[in-house]
Amino acid sequence: MSKIGEKLKLIFGDVSLRKRIFFVLGILAVSRLFAIIPIPGIDASRLQSLFSGSEFLNLLNIFSGGGLSNLSIVMLGVGPYITGSIIMQLMTVMVPKLKALYHEEGEAGRRRFAQYSRILTVPLAIIQGYAFIKLLQGQSILPSLSLNVLLIDILVIVAGSILLMWLGELITEFGVGNGVSLIIFAGIVSVWP
Repeated sequence: MSKIGEKLKLIFGDVSLRKRIFFVLGILAVSRLFAIIPIPGIDASRLQSLFSGSEFLNLLNIFSGGGLSNLSIVMLGVGPYITGSIIMQLMTVMVPKLKALYHEEGEAGRRRFAQYSRILTVPLAIIQGYAFIKLLQGQSILPSLSLNVLLIDILVIVAGSILLMWLGELITEFGVGNGVSLIIFAGIVSVWP
């Protein structure tokens, strides 16, 4: 135990590292705050009964950081971003220009490649947000929505996913570790208690 104490003393003794750790903790607290803000028009009792009867939805809820179980504005989590990144990685196998961009053009090429992943995140978030809303309408958790309300709800859900992606990138740049992975980890850990 004394070695752990020494390591903690060393970590928090370094001012730069301490600032980075507190920055990460602050961003994670903000992301958890967004996970409790629900989208409007939810029947909470029906939502709880849907989640109690579906192991698949409970698994999705864990990876969204608990945001799906109360239909928060960040209910998709960073899922669309991860999916976009995976699609872009797979595209490097099929498209030689993308492979050259990622492997041969150095840091500038990787930044452009990451930008393409971010751009791909938006349509993926729109599709996933629309699918979740329609699924929940089919289960009578959400009422039938007018086109305007549906578009606003989808816009809020997409903005929440993009916001989490941005927070993850802030952690990666100014904090400690991979920000998207830390947001996923914080979401999974927050569901345990």
